[in-house]
Amino acid sequence: MEHDVKNTISPLLKGEAPDAPGLLSEITVGINDLADFISRKYFAEYISSGGSKIKFVTGKAGSGKTHFLKIISASAEKQGFVTVHFSAKDIWLHDFKEIYAEIFKQSELEKCLASCAKIIVNELGYDYHSIPDTMSFADYLSSKGEFDAIVKREIRNQLREMFLKNPLIDNNFAIACSLLVGGMLGHPILESANSELLLLWLAGNKDIKLTALRNLGLSPAKITKYNARHMLRSLVEVQKLAKSPGIIITIDNTDILLSSTSFDTIRYTKMKREDAYESIRELIDEIDTLSGVMFFFAFDRQLIDHELSGIKSYQALWLRVQNEIISGRFNKFTDIIDLDKFMAETFTKEILLLLSGRVADVLNSCLDGSAKRINDALAEKFLTEAGFTKTSLPRKVILATVSGSGMEDEV
Repeated sequence: MEHDVKNTISPLLKGEAPDAPGLLSEITVGINDLADFISRKYFAEYISSGGSKIKFVTGKAGSGKTHFLKIISASAEKQGFVTVHFSAKDIWLHDFKEIYAEIFKQSELEKCLASCAKIIVNELGYDYHSIPDTMSFADYLSSKGEFDAIVKREIRNQLREMFLKNPLIDNNFAIACSLLVGGMLGHPILESANSELLLLWLAGNKDIKLTALRNLGLSPAKITKYNARHMLRSLVEVQKLAKSPGIIITIDNTDILLSSTSFDTIRYTKMKREDAYESIRELIDEIDTLSGVMFFFAFDRQLIDHELSGIKSYQALWLRVQNEIISGRFNKFTDIIDLDKFMAETFTKEILLLLSGRVADVLNSCLDGSAKRINDALAEKFLTEAGFTKTSLPRKVILATVSGSGMEDEV
C-alpha cells in the first residue's frame, strides 16, 4: 500500500502532474476557471451539438499542460464523452492511421456496440436486463418460443437502420459493426474467428487478409493515412449511436517533433516532421467534416518559437493556427491556449500560496512532513521573475514546496 502511495505522488515530487484523478483535482488551483470554460462552452454546448474543434495548448516546461489535459479529459468523461489520451512520445504523428489506431484502441468499440445491442433489444419491446448474462438475445427468445421469422426480420431491420442507412458511417465500417452487433444478439450468427477478424480490420491491422473480409460481405480497403480520418468519423458516429456525445482526444508532448536525442523511442527526420505538420494541417482543413470530436495538441513553447524546425517553418500549418487578431488580454476562445499568458493575467500571490498549501498537505499526509508551504516573500519573488525564467510558475512553486525552501512564516 505504501508503495502504491509513493508511486501515485512521485510525479508531484518532480513538479509533474499525477495520474490519480482525485489527487489531480485536489491540487488544481488557478486553472480551474479555464478548464470549466472549456467544459461549458465546448464539451457541454458546441461538441455535444455536433461541432468539432482543434486546439493547441502551449507554455513553458512545467506550465501545467499535462495537468490541464488531464483535468479537461476527466471533465469530458463525466459528461459522457469517450476520452482518449496519449503522448506523442509513444505514437507517430506523421501518419494519421497511427493516430486513428490509438483512438480506436482506447475507444472500446466492443463496449460501445454492446450498448447498441441493448438499444435494439429495447426497440423491439424487450428489457435487456431480463436476459441472463449466459444467454444471447436470440437464445432468450428461443427459450420463450418467440424467436420466429418476424422477429429475425425486425432484428435485421434494426441493424440496417442503425448502421447501414447512416450516411456519415463508411459502408464497410457500417457492415462490420452490423455483423458484430448481430453476433452479440445471436442473429445473424457470427463465428468468433470472424468477429476477431472484423475488429482487427477496424483497428487498422495491416496483416489481415482482405479476401477473408469479402466473404463476410465487405469490400474493404486497408486503413491508411488517406482514409483514416474518414474511419475516425465513422467511429465517432457509432459512439454517438451508443448515446455518447462524442470523442475528446488529448495528445501530449507534441514537441517531440523537434527532438533529436537518441534516448527517444520516436525520432523525427526533417521529412517525417514535415509529414506530421501536413497531417495536422489536413486535420484542421477537414475538421468540419467531423462531428462530435475535439482534439487538443499540447507542446512546449519551442515548437512555435523554433524558426527552422517549429510550426512556423511549415507555412501551410502556421497560417492556419496563428491568431489573426492579437489581443492584449487572454482570449478563452483562442485556438492556441498559451498557459504562460493565462497565468500572467490570472495568477496572484494568493493563488500561489493556495497551490503550495494544497501540495504540502497532500505530500505531508503521505510522507514525512518535510514539504513546507512557501511564504509571501517567495510567492512575490516568483511572480516578479515569471516572465524571465525558463521554469513556469506552478513548477517553481511545487518544487519549492517539495524541497521545503521558502517555508511559511512562523506565526
